[in-house]
Amino acid sequence: MSRPMRRIPSFPALRAFEAAARLGSFARASAELHLTPSAVSHQVRALERWFGRPLFRRANRQATLTVDGQRLLAGLAGAFDAIEAVCAELSPPPAALAAALAVHCTPSFAAKWLGPRFPAFVESHPGIAIRLSTSADPVDLGRHAEIDILIAYGRPPRGPGLTVESLGPEEIAALCTPEVDRAVGPLGPGPGERFTRLDSSFSPLRWPDWFAHNGLPVPTGAAGAAFDRGSLVIAAAVQGLGVALETLRFARDEIGAGQLVRLGGGRVASLYRDLHFICYRDRDADLEKIRAFHRWLLDVEAESRAGQADPPG
Repeated sequence: MSRPMRRIPSFPALRAFEAAARLGSFARASAELHLTPSAVSHQVRALERWFGRPLFRRANRQATLTVDGQRLLAGLAGAFDAIEAVCAELSPPPAALAAALAVHCTPSFAAKWLGPRFPAFVESHPGIAIRLSTSADPVDLGRHAEIDILIAYGRPPRGPGLTVESLGPEEIAALCTPEVDRAVGPLGPGPGERFTRLDSSFSPLRWPDWFAHNGLPVPTGAAGAAFDRGSLVIAAAVQGLGVALETLRFARDEIGAGQLVRLGGGRVASLYRDLHFICYRDRDADLEKIRAFHRWLLDVEAESRAGQADPPG
């Protein structure tokens, strides 16, 4: 059963009244609505005739709200806010916002991998403005409409309407300075290996995984220092504080510069896992900014992987 026709006055008249009451001036309302002050005044007078009561007191070229006018403004303010909000949701974004790409990732991925490579993307895609944000906490794209692309770490996110693609398997190796590697010496069966282990708190791979993978007993006692960023673990290893179990994706520069080596050379094995995932909403898959960043990210990662020296073994 259809609802009866709404008994409301002219919408242009309500709009003219709301603007004049909110701005406190017919002249300012006319500028906002692109009408003449006379047209705004006529709309307000038509509204007063519809209600049968004055909404403004007019004296000495000043107009102030009556008590009824204040009641009407209070009711219209929330209604116009609601109309504005739903129209904003349904309207296409401004061109500047549509061309902006919001990318979210972990601080270490931003610092050690993505950040240094961003200038190349900006240079090849000058029409796309990047907005980069970081955090170590998991992010749900379903609850964060402001993020276009998520580079997830650890476990790939799940959910309907979500595209998730691995950036490829990563080598997770025991890394240290050449001096620490010489001091540790040969690794092999026997009592637990004695070296200071540097832990990354958020890494899904831990030292017991590495020892088990290499058939070595897990040492007893304190492991050493723990950090909440992979980049900090790498920095501590470079400073000679111990051995880091970390992805080579974060340590390629340090390995290339000879600051870090794989512990034990070719005599121990690394772990391999998919740890980073590019994620975006299915409905955004055909947006050019999403496609451009997706292509660029996978191409750069493939080039980086091809340029990395093969692990010994």
